[in-house]
Amino acid sequence: MDQRIIDLYDEYTHRPLPRRVFLERLAVLVGSATAIPAILAQIEPNYALAAQVPGDDSRIATDRISYQGATGDVAGYLARPKLVEKAPAVIVIHENRGLNPYVEDVTRRLAVAGFIAMAPDLLSPLGGTPQDADQARDMIGKLDPDKTVNNLIGGMSFLMAHRYSNAKVGAIGFCWGGGFVNRLAIKAPDLKAGVAFYGPTPDPALVGTIKAPLLLHYAGLDQNINSKVPAYDEALKKAGVEHTIYTYEGVNHAFHNDTSAERYNKDAAELAWSRSVEFLKSKLS
Repeated sequence: MDQRIIDLYDEYTHRPLPRRVFLERLAVLVGSATAIPAILAQIEPNYALAAQVPGDDSRIATDRISYQGATGDVAGYLARPKLVEKAPAVIVIHENRGLNPYVEDVTRRLAVAGFIAMAPDLLSPLGGTPQDADQARDMIGKLDPDKTVNNLIGGMSFLMAHRYSNAKVGAIGFCWGGGFVNRLAIKAPDLKAGVAFYGPTPDPALVGTIKAPLLLHYAGLDQNINSKVPAYDEALKKAGVEHTIYTYEGVNHAFHNDTSAERYNKDAAELAWSRSVEFLKSKLS
């Protein structure tokens, strides 16, 4: 697929562009509106594909939960290994489309890997994640960032106190959620590890409070995010924060999201995932 189409889609999902403007620009790029449905089928998420680990997998237990956050009750999806009495815990922070089937599947994948994992619905203060992904994206922009971080800290407290948790909590996040891994690390000294997939970088002046070791994954073609990574890297070095950065060349933003056929890159996704699981186990066990 023409990289200009992928770049336009990223602008649509992250700037964001109104869908009408996105479709108008897409029609200009491809030369015909009749080609748009086939292109959208390749590039937009298909949540029917989000089932690497089925919800009824016999190795894990899943549950819909809620916990007390800074804004009130926060809903969430929890998965844990069935046969483990105490497990390290991970809070899973969703993309800017809310708590969707892809994020729930990632949560189950972590449970299979031996973690008690919980994905909060950070749109809970606004009524929860809607079915319409564009509506979810618009709602994300209305969240108060500081209150959202405090809701994540509430999620950490929930996991620390969970009967199957060893009380060590890490975080993993994707896109918008990767950015909030960085924000959480700045504000939560009890965070034991953070993994951010192509997350927006924080203000470099704030990183001196970070205690958690970080693993940061970036996509080589993701120019918008990557332009600010060097300054973040330098600030982390100056602050003495343990961190590792991997850039996966030739892949796009959201390369881990296997519900988007055109942006997903199997090799990069599997390598980044294996590195993430190994990192979290080493820091949380």
